[in-house]
This record gives sequence, C-alpha cells and structure tokens, in this order.
Amino acid sequence: MDVKLREWEPDIAATVRKRILEIINLADQDALDIMRSRAVEQEVLDILDEPISR
Repeated sequence: MDVKLREWEPDIAATVRKRILEIINLADQDALDIMRSRAVEQEVLDILDEPISR
C-alpha cells in the first residue's frame, strides 16, 4: 500500500490515507455493516454439511 501511495500525486495519496483512516475508525466502532466473504460463507456451509462424528 505504501508503494502505491508513493506513486500517486500527493493530494490523491492524502485523500486515500484520509478515507482509509475513516474506514478503520468506523470499523473500530462497529459502525460498518460488512458482509462476510464468500470463502467464509462456504467454509461455514462445509462445516454444517460434515457428518457428526461420535
């Protein structure tokens, strides 16, 4: 990420840093409604489909 930010114009990089910080702060406050990834969904479905071992 730092490499990309260094490649961009300073004002664009500053805007991106600001937006990322806002997103991190919202996530820290549990204010984002972020969906689980498809991979996590599939993992849960696979676990539910596994036979019960005794």
